[in-house]
Amino acid sequence: MEIDITAEIQFQTARSGGSGGQNVNKVETMVEGRWNVSNSTLVSEGQRQLIYQKLSNKITSEGLLLVKSQTARTQLDNKANVIVKMNELVNHAILKKKIRIATHPSKAAKEKRIEGKKRNSIIKSQRSKINREDY
Repeated sequence: MEIDITAEIQFQTARSGGSGGQNVNKVETMVEGRWNVSNSTLVSEGQRQLIYQKLSNKITSEGLLLVKSQTARTQLDNKANVIVKMNELVNHAILKKKIRIATHPSKAAKEKRIEGKKRNSIIKSQRSKINREDY
């Protein structure tokens, strides 16, 4: 089940860093997206706790998930990038890990492993020097 948080994202623009030619000091192309996790109606309480745990380094003390993009040259492209990034982060955070079921190696697998060990032992023993007393 995927959640689309696009409706609750608040956008803010700023001037992008780095090189940009003549437009670098005039055009605000960097887009920063903010999503209030604690006030969201799109996620349940359990999902909210998972988001807080897994995205704690991207959530501010006010409970805002911050994502910014300044890779594209236009504001619209950066806004689309922010939306995609935020949706991927949230949907990945609410996924629950599958519980691993412990299994035991089969009898054939154990025998195959022991045969390999015996083979290696023979090969290594043949590397040693030959003594005259052995003959």
